[in-house]
Amino acid sequence: MADDRHLSDVEALMWALDADPHLSSTFANVTLFDHPADLARFRERMADALVAVPRLRRRVEEGLAGLGTPTWVDEPEVDLDRHVRQVTLDRPGTMRQLLDLAVEVAATPFDRTRPLWEFVLVEGLEDGRGAMVQKLHHTITDGVGGIRMSEQFIDVERDPGPRPVPSPPPEADPPPPGPDSPVEGLTDALAELTRTPRELVRQAVEGTAGLVGDPARLTELPGDAAATVRSLVRQLGVTGSALSPLWQERGLERRLELLKVPLDRAKAASASLGGSVNDLFVTGAAGGAGAYHRARGVEVDELRMAMPVSTRAKGGSRSPAGNAFAPTRVRVPTDADPRARFAEVSARLAVTKEERAVGFAGAVAGLGTLLPGPVLTRLVRQQTATVDFTTSNVRGAPFPLYIAGARIEGNHPIGPLGGTAWNLTTISVDGSLDMGLHLDAGAVDDPVLLRTSLEASFAELLALA
Repeated sequence: MADDRHLSDVEALMWALDADPHLSSTFANVTLFDHPADLARFRERMADALVAVPRLRRRVEEGLAGLGTPTWVDEPEVDLDRHVRQVTLDRPGTMRQLLDLAVEVAATPFDRTRPLWEFVLVEGLEDGRGAMVQKLHHTITDGVGGIRMSEQFIDVERDPGPRPVPSPPPEADPPPPGPDSPVEGLTDALAELTRTPRELVRQAVEGTAGLVGDPARLTELPGDAAATVRSLVRQLGVTGSALSPLWQERGLERRLELLKVPLDRAKAASASLGGSVNDLFVTGAAGGAGAYHRARGVEVDELRMAMPVSTRAKGGSRSPAGNAFAPTRVRVPTDADPRARFAEVSARLAVTKEERAVGFAGAVAGLGTLLPGPVLTRLVRQQTATVDFTTSNVRGAPFPLYIAGARIEGNHPIGPLGGTAWNLTTISVDGSLDMGLHLDAGAVDDPVLLRTSLEASFAELLALA
């Protein structure tokens, strides 16, 4: 296993941007149980997880004088009381109380001098069920890695008995960057257009201004380099504002809504329409967004969506630590015809996933961290202001799961907003797509309307099977 003592370029960028609460990369989950989980059992499992997953026992240390790549530093002793706690909801213990608690937990900044994770077990729900709020900083891992990390404390039966004592994973020095590394490739592709790292970042983040203003210059580059730069321009060369006239404002007040879609029906509908479950998920999100606007008397043909694309190799390392994704942006149609919308979304997502720019996310992120913090934050805020909403799809387990003796009945993500109006993230859990709709209440002034619009959009798609 490669040593992960240094944050990757993408992780270092997320760490630098975390100073701005609008750009926080913290993500969380609300897990619903059939009854409250056992705190003592869960603490025992998390103590084992500290051994198996090194990043759970590490904190981030800045480079000297804020320069250089931040590193992971081992904490001599992790106090579980600071990371695992239990709360009881005040009566009556409604779902809204739970969701408001989850939003509060997710929005509270981490103590940056300690490991960046927190788990809150919840009792006192009015129906006798239990819950847990899981909170991780994105520098620890991405959504896929988070699912793999949860294997440390999830069981496939209610009372599984003793587990083997975990041993820490082996570590090795990371290989040096080779000639085919993304940094080398990006330097080659943009060599004739940039002279310094700062100029490269300014062109990349502000829209590769020279290319946007004069696309004919692309013909001066070799074929592969030109194709790479065109891809970078499509992903980074976005200027102006978000496309929705209703979601222009941004604030720090958050709200969470939950949705659930049967997975078997989603598979049947997506197969009938000739695409994937992810195509259906994005089509449902776009359709709900369009319906929300029409209900408010506003017509929009397209909205701009942010979507992370996993760069984890199939069959590769199953290490839960680290991030392996690239952010992308794509315009999605919002028309009322679900079949036409599905076909167009499917075609656009196929193109987006093959963007050459996906392979250069780390290189661009590394160059971004060379900028002073306030400048970097301003440039990224300018770019996130062009995006209306975010979606993400994470695959989970298709069978029943348990945590500390409690069966999981729902697992709804709280994805980071990243400066967008809302984030809809889904995890497949035991036969359903569990969704978390995380909203910026300063942008979306009617969260219930958006949730019901999304529910109606998915129901319309499922009916096409």
